Amino acid sequence: MSLVLVETKDHVGMVTLNNPEKRNALSHALIDDLIAALAALKVQNARCIILRAPAGSKVFSAGHDIGELPRGSRDPLTYSDPLRRGIRAIQTFPAPVIAMVEGSVWGGAFELVMSCDMVYAAETSTFAMTPANLGVAYDIVGVHNIIRDSSLHVIKEMLFTARPISAQRAHQAGMLNYIAPVAELEAAVMETASLIALKAPLSIGLMKEELRVLNEANPLTPDEFERLQGMRRVVYDSDDAKEGIAAFYAQRKPVFSGQ
Repeated sequence: MSLVLVETKDHVGMVTLNNPEKRNALSHALIDDLIAALAALKVQNARCIILRAPAGSKVFSAGHDIGELPRGSRDPLTYSDPLRRGIRAIQTFPAPVIAMVEGSVWGGAFELVMSCDMVYAAETSTFAMTPANLGVAYDIVGVHNIIRDSSLHVIKEMLFTARPISAQRAHQAGMLNYIAPVAELEAAVMETASLIALKAPLSIGLMKEELRVLNEANPLTPDEFERLQGMRRVVYDSDDAKEGIAAFYAQRKPVFSGQ
């Protein structure tokens, strides 16, 4: 688990993303280490998990590792994609997972954070959802994960503009539980995690799973699912998808044609 650091104290597990050279991009290797860390903490009967970046980070995570996205004609976000597997590991972990956010959060990392049970953030943190910058065909599950706990209008603005929003605005929109100065953030998170660790873990585990199942009980007909998948296929086969990735690597602004 070289790309994450793991500590435990008094039934609280601390999982730290630890690949600053790649701005904690959610690569296959990092997600594998994150899943392994959660599995180890489950064996240790951890009663609360804190997910964070190293202290002082300017970027919590840059999101999906763009270098691992397919270059067209293949679904970029399948069920077995690293991001999907990592998010499921968080959502199904039998104890609460608190995201402790310091620095900026981009793209798939925003979904990862929003999939945690609670989100505490530094006042200087920012959040951006960026598939529109790349022409990426974001998937139905991913969109569902980010709309459950916040204002739909704000999420639409984030998706359509790819513009970062401040921690203050994210808090007002219901995305965050708590914001604090950087110097006070860890203490605030630890206070909540320690309180959770004193409560009945079986009761909390049941309620977390009930909340997850109820939150995902949204009817979607097979026809509608296939229609949306067809729309996604048009996007990931498009010239715009190729242009977005090419522009990212060339470090230039993309020019989208809508084709």
